[in-house]
Amino acid sequence: MAKELKNAALKEKKDAALLSVVAAVILTGFKLVVGLVTNSLGILSEALHSGLDLVAAIITYFSVRVSDRPADKNHHYGHGKIENFSALMETILLLITCTWIIYEAINRLVTHETDIKISVWSYIVVITSIIIDINRSRMLSKVAKKHNSQALEADALHFSTDIWSSAVVLFGLICANFGFFAADSIAALVVAAIVLLVSYKLGKKAIDVLLDRAPQDVIGMVENTLSTFPEVKKFHRLKVRTAGADTFIKVNIHLNPELSLLEVHQLCDKIENTVHELIPRSELYLHPEPENLEHIDKENNELK
Repeated sequence: MAKELKNAALKEKKDAALLSVVAAVILTGFKLVVGLVTNSLGILSEALHSGLDLVAAIITYFSVRVSDRPADKNHHYGHGKIENFSALMETILLLITCTWIIYEAINRLVTHETDIKISVWSYIVVITSIIIDINRSRMLSKVAKKHNSQALEADALHFSTDIWSSAVVLFGLICANFGFFAADSIAALVVAAIVLLVSYKLGKKAIDVLLDRAPQDVIGMVENTLSTFPEVKKFHRLKVRTAGADTFIKVNIHLNPELSLLEVHQLCDKIENTVHELIPRSELYLHPEPENLEHIDKENNELK
């Protein structure tokens, strides 16, 4: 049953990632053609952005396929971090986008080569882009939250910013239609600023996971959960790390030394089940210790 659920989750993630690839192909080609015809830097910057979106979507698709492979003798914690690596690659691609957009926009503003040809297709391509990005961003976000996938979450965040950048380009086109052609280059710079902000957020989150930075929200949930069990006198050495959709937790808990081995085992199972309900795809490693261990050791030493 568990295997069937996992296969169903993988299929849903793959389908979402593949749909994103198809949408990126359509948008990239559409924007590129219209951008070249109209000489609009705003649309061309969006075409390049969508081109890198396509590369990112392809990376995401393959990372999703690999990340859910089970642990093996060479990868004891599974392959989940491929999703985080994918998110980092998206960040690098976004930074490349920004470099070109900023350079070209500033060059046009300095040389005053800002004339563009506005046509009905200019508006069609941008409005179409906004509609497609709204739908795929919602779809990716829904699947990402359902299956705790950072790769799909990165894609969803990525495409949600595309909506705003396309809206900025649309504003630039409207201004250019009234003779203010510099607005197109200014709009491109705004797009670059939005992309830089997204790059920072995506990159920071990906690097945090790759460097095993402890997720504070998960730590809080585990601490609150352990506090609800009166049998747990105290706990220490709580360590949390994530890899893709998986979360690995280790903690030492202090229990009444008079509890039997069976009682300790049952309590640990209860704690593990509670944590797993709160944090899907989590693995909890509990190390039970008798409370007042130092006092017991001291008495044993005195008896010797």
